[in-house]
Amino acid sequence: MPDREYRFHFKSGRPSIDFVTTVGERWRRSFERLREPADLGRWFVEAGVLSEPPAVSEKLLGEARVLREAIYRTAKLAGEGVPAPADLAEINRWAVRPALAPQLDPRLELRWEAEDPAPAALATLARDAVDLISGPLASRVKECASDDCALLFVDLSRPGRRRWCSMDGCGNRAKTSSYRRRRKEASR
Repeated sequence: MPDREYRFHFKSGRPSIDFVTTVGERWRRSFERLREPADLGRWFVEAGVLSEPPAVSEKLLGEARVLREAIYRTAKLAGEGVPAPADLAEINRWAVRPALAPQLDPRLELRWEAEDPAPAALATLARDAVDLISGPLASRVKECASDDCALLFVDLSRPGRRRWCSMDGCGNRAKTSSYRRRRKEASR
């Protein structure tokens, strides 16, 4: 698989939902982007959760994947269904742990700190999921309407009718395809 497939996506509007996209192509190949512990540390940095990659063990990587899947299944049902008790228990198990704390550096820039940063980052993601799934945006968690995408996103548009994970990618391809189809039909 080309390296570009393993890039992380940050299109959802929420860190907990961006974390879910560390599985690629859930509808088809369902491949893992968190292949080794260092990948999770890199994701934390690219997501802006931590400023430096923390040490991550194989055990913690496995636990992170379990949390990710619980968030995915629960978020996918947000506002519409009843999540599995085991998924709620997993999210709550992490949400109760110490999370990252905001700190100001000498330049008055925000950074997130914790004594044990990797588990704290997972706790922070679990708390974000709890806030999202239990809050007013729960019914705004959607799956991309593109046939070849299954990314979840939070629809923050005023009317709540956003269909694609990104207008730059899936939305643009859908609109271009629709335009070409209309032009072809009009020329007949």
